Amino acid sequence: MPHRFRKVASPYRLPRPTAFLLVSITLAMFFVTAGAPTPLLPIYEAQWHFATWLLTLAFGIYAIGMLGALLVVGSLSDHIGRRPVLIGSLALELVATIVFLTAPSIAWIVTARGLQGIATGAATSAFSAAIIDLAPEARKSFAAVITSMAPVGGLAAGALLAGFTAQFVEHAAALIWTVLILVMALGTVLSFFIPETVVRKPGAIASLTPKIAVPETARRHFTVAIFALTGAWMTAALFIGLMPTILGAVFHHQGAFESGATSFIEPAIATITTLLAGRVRPNYLVIPAGISVVLGAGLVVAGIATAMLPVLWIGGVIGGFGFGATLSATIRSLTPQAELHERAELFAAIYVVAYLAFGVPAIVAGLFVTSLGITTIAIVFGSIIAITAGIGVAGNLHLRHAEGSRTAAR
Repeated sequence: MPHRFRKVASPYRLPRPTAFLLVSITLAMFFVTAGAPTPLLPIYEAQWHFATWLLTLAFGIYAIGMLGALLVVGSLSDHIGRRPVLIGSLALELVATIVFLTAPSIAWIVTARGLQGIATGAATSAFSAAIIDLAPEARKSFAAVITSMAPVGGLAAGALLAGFTAQFVEHAAALIWTVLILVMALGTVLSFFIPETVVRKPGAIASLTPKIAVPETARRHFTVAIFALTGAWMTAALFIGLMPTILGAVFHHQGAFESGATSFIEPAIATITTLLAGRVRPNYLVIPAGISVVLGAGLVVAGIATAMLPVLWIGGVIGGFGFGATLSATIRSLTPQAELHERAELFAAIYVVAYLAFGVPAIVAGLFVTSLGITTIAIVFGSIIAITAGIGVAGNLHLRHAEGSRTAAR
């Protein structure tokens, strides 16, 4: 059922173009805030002397919290309105940043990451829908690009900016979290003035039951896509979740800027690729994307094994292209195979795979880092990425051959 739009004449509501810009910036800031802890975690480790595996737990708990919130409240804004969910998620993100600022130990950092994941998961679908709703008709396609670029681009920007600040500013963590608290507080206040774009409808409680389904017409392609998505999102986890530890242990680089900049490479390239990939047909893109993930992972493993940082950087560039292209090709190839009323549940299934691959392997890697060492863990992690993405490439080649044979038979 399509949403019924209503115009709000109240002088206490922002004009729709202004609200569109505000909501777009705020969505990006959620992910900038999520990327900020990456270069700061080694600083906390040096201060508090906790076990290395807690670094990966702090990273992974964010992804798990985000996934849980996305599944539970992902469609809530369709029933109670966009604005209440926007306000609630911003308020929770504000609480998370306050916990980051005042945290006296790693346990509080992990708690803050969990709250941050829940807030971001709750915000993702509501903010994305609001951006599409508020966009002028001529800018709907641009709005869709914003919603796809904001998560990965925000993570990249957050890691880079926080790393730069931590490298050159004393008491950088306090400064970073204070600024982000002010940003989230301002966003929370301004969200009260965003015009509502949907009329409330019943079923809010029922909408909290997670719904995941893949239409029968899309199941063969989705089964293959599982491997491609897993490899791609594990690549992101390697750079955003494990890279600070790898840089310190393997390359003996402890600088926050180096950590943030290296973590920035892969998601930044993925963001640019996502922007440009929409011009390429997904069936032309999916196999080169998978090969790039495999090649990128191989170079990252080689760079770690030989302690050659430039090789790792090149692997990040190639893997970032593969990540962005895989995400774009997967979504654009699966979406037409689902009816309009089936797409929400299909997207839920896609993001379940994505965020599980983003969070769980990092947590598991952290559990073994003390006994096996970060170098071994990183090499195993990268090898699993290459194998998984390689299976996806083989599966897509098989599907293309099978579909070509059926077409020829007709």
